Amino acid sequence: MSARSVSPILVGRTAELQMLERALGDAPGAVLIGGEAGVGKTRLLRHFTERAAAGGARVLVGGCLELGSDGLPFAPFTAVLRGLVREIGIDGVAGLLPRSAAAAGLARLLPEFGEPDGEATGGEDRARLFELVLTLLERLAERSPTVLVIEDAHWADQSTRDLLTFLVRNAGAAPLLIVVTFRSDELHRAHPLRRSLAELDRVERVRRTELERLTRGEVAELVRGLLDGEPRAGLVEQVWERSEGNPLFVEALLARDGTLASTLPDSLRDLLLAAVQRLPEETQEVLRLASAGGTHIEHALLAAVSGIDDTALARVLRPAVEANVLVVDGDGYAFRHALIREALHDDLLPGEHTRLHTRYAEALENDPGLVPASRLWVELAHHWYSAHDPTWALVSAWRAAGDARKAVAYAECLAMLSRVLELWDKVPDAAERIGAERHDVMEQAVQAAELAGEHELGIKLATAALREMEALGDDARCAALLEQRGRMGYQLARPDYLDDLRAAAARLPAEPPSMVRARALASLASFAQHLSAVDEARSAAQESLAIARRVGDATAEINALLTLFCVDIDYDDGLAQLAEIERLIHRSSDQRHLLRIAVLRSHFLEGAGRHAEAVEVAARGVELARELGLYRTQGTFLTINLAEPLVSLGRWDEALTRLRQAMDQDPPPSIRTSLHVLAGEVALARGDLEEAERQLAPAREIMWRKAQDFFAMLRLESALRLAQGRPAEALEAVAGVLDNPGLPDDARYAWPVLVNGAGACSELSDRAEAAGWMERIEKRAADLAVRGPLQKAHRITFTAKAALAHGRRDAAAWDAAAAAWERVNEPYPQAKSLAHAAKAALLAGDRDGALPRLRRAAALAERLQAAPLLERIAELSRSAGLEPAPERRPPGLTPRELEVLRLVAQGRTNREIAAALFISAKTVSVHVSNILAKLDVPTRGQAAALARELKLV
Repeated sequence: MSARSVSPILVGRTAELQMLERALGDAPGAVLIGGEAGVGKTRLLRHFTERAAAGGARVLVGGCLELGSDGLPFAPFTAVLRGLVREIGIDGVAGLLPRSAAAAGLARLLPEFGEPDGEATGGEDRARLFELVLTLLERLAERSPTVLVIEDAHWADQSTRDLLTFLVRNAGAAPLLIVVTFRSDELHRAHPLRRSLAELDRVERVRRTELERLTRGEVAELVRGLLDGEPRAGLVEQVWERSEGNPLFVEALLARDGTLASTLPDSLRDLLLAAVQRLPEETQEVLRLASAGGTHIEHALLAAVSGIDDTALARVLRPAVEANVLVVDGDGYAFRHALIREALHDDLLPGEHTRLHTRYAEALENDPGLVPASRLWVELAHHWYSAHDPTWALVSAWRAAGDARKAVAYAECLAMLSRVLELWDKVPDAAERIGAERHDVMEQAVQAAELAGEHELGIKLATAALREMEALGDDARCAALLEQRGRMGYQLARPDYLDDLRAAAARLPAEPPSMVRARALASLASFAQHLSAVDEARSAAQESLAIARRVGDATAEINALLTLFCVDIDYDDGLAQLAEIERLIHRSSDQRHLLRIAVLRSHFLEGAGRHAEAVEVAARGVELARELGLYRTQGTFLTINLAEPLVSLGRWDEALTRLRQAMDQDPPPSIRTSLHVLAGEVALARGDLEEAERQLAPAREIMWRKAQDFFAMLRLESALRLAQGRPAEALEAVAGVLDNPGLPDDARYAWPVLVNGAGACSELSDRAEAAGWMERIEKRAADLAVRGPLQKAHRITFTAKAALAHGRRDAAAWDAAAAAWERVNEPYPQAKSLAHAAKAALLAGDRDGALPRLRRAAALAERLQAAPLLERIAELSRSAGLEPAPERRPPGLTPRELEVLRLVAQGRTNREIAAALFISAKTVSVHVSNILAKLDVPTRGQAAALARELKLV
């Protein structure tokens, strides 16, 4: 996969783009846009000005030059004027101004207008020039809205700053928008632009915004745009960590082959070090020293390592702080961007590198209080390793792993244990130094890898550890490792994962009963029931339960009970059984069982049609996973259980946000399938067939026959082929359900695919072939159980679709389906059922009965932004001479604004909304302002009331 050098899409700047467009609509006025180098100011303006020009506005752009303060006054205005002359000619420009003033005044900015009228002798000539520029811009704006862009104002000379301030303060009524960009990281305390910005901030029509770095999810979106596809596993995390969300750095760090650049590109290195190279040499020297200490370093530690006293160190570092190379961070300092530290550190000579890290390690050994206790061992591990001292690097890494485990930082624990294993052969007495054997370290690393979601590495470690345990003849530890390897194989969707679990259970005899065998059987039962081995799962769970109760193993007992619950879920009356298990869990000390309860309870509630309750349970589970350090594994799995009911409820934008967040965590294949399916179904419902196809492709790579994944993928594939007008191919997808009866939770996942199959039969041109398919489909449906209101709604819908396939349109059957979907609060299938009912009524000559159905269907589809369904409803209405007149809709709210509005209606603060949507509180504030303006209401309370009236919440 190759990477573009520049992203074709604008990512993460929707609110700022809307703010600029609103400012143009409200012109005259000005917008001041700050942000660090590379954060995307120019990209944002390019998108804005292209859209403004397409809408009929005139765009004038001028940039300040880095040498502007050294003798090139009015540089951006000279550039603007030169561009205008190229566009409309000298005469055209002169024609906009008083004849007597044009040439003489503008000649001071552009030689093409001749010689200035004498030497400028004082303030009057300067004032006339300023008035002339303002008149020119206002005359242009009177003809069409005009946008004046002044870029890189941090390099502006005094004359440019003065003229800019004059224009902003004195712009009249013409629609003139002045946009100014500047690098906020260049504005040291004495920078002259600071004073100008402070003055302009006080002008009523001026808006100011600071572009923030991209969030992790936005970086993932940017990487996908650069690669034009899904990135390989782990790439987004690597790019995010190194770029820290700076878009330019993201683009620079991706090599042309789509991998992460191993070294910083020269252009990026030059940009990063430019500010450093302007600092005094003694400051640069200390910065090089600081670069070995990490992105954050305590003042006391830097003083100890440098040998400079506090007062002198503060003096030496002050220029770096004023130049925004360093920022004060608590009791120490942080590099403004981690890549600045990386560039400095990479420039160290080999001898310097070793010497500096040795000094850091020795300083920390001598005075551990120089850093917080939680960081001591990981810092020592880093510095001794970088100083090429394997003995103390190994000892420190072992201690750091223990600290990380206590802090539930499993990825960091794995990294430190991997370091111990890497150094083991270089330290002859390693076991004596840490009090553990190599195979003990490997066992701990396997556990950390599983908890961190690093399953590929975990399987390799488990395989290596098994070889050592086999040599020791330790069956119990071999069984435990086989069990762990099997669980991780399941997460990677490896079809042979059950072999390991079966081997683990068989490794130990039934007598005497043991905790290890009980847990191995519990795992076998838990994972076997996902496939067709239901009887094996039930038998293993029952045996595990019996052993667990004999040996008093609460963990195995809970796992066995949960598996027995899952083997045959009763969606009518299953919560009582789950509540009993939950009481047992609360008496245990392992909180991870609460995550599995959250998974099962939310899964049950969604399957029972209790979508809103499922959302609440899953959302709490996701937060618990974060607290336990298990978000990448259990948290992303729970995100499926959160997104699925959000999709059911028609809260599609919220669901997509959650799905993106989960995909950004690079989840294992066992989780990714459902994430892709749900995202694909929303795209399909909204008419984006290309995106639906893109989401289907990775979902089809599934390597097993687990109903929850396999049937869900077939559900998307059959629906997509129908939308593409390919019913025969839709039926080929449906065949996967017809040929695989008896899987766990069969009915829940089979019913919607059979509904699609009946729909495909109604569209198949070969009626004999359709009849053959319908016979198979109806036979499969007849064998399916129907448990809970959700499955009842599917069966009622199937009955209506089957009648349609047999050539009968039954309005009453479709009304029954619409009512069933309304009872479980699923607006999308309700709207589709109402549209079918309306069509049946029209064909029966009941135009009066069709109209209210069409209106209700249109209102639901409009709220969901389900464009294809809306078009079908409109076409049906037009063909019958009806006008459905949908209910009142939100006026022009974007999908993100709808998300924010729903959360406002729930009474959440800006900070709470920001946390829920993973955006900044400042961005939320912009969204809320947009919402109030578009809804034409003055308060959040009135916006919430209107949201409820529009049935958005």
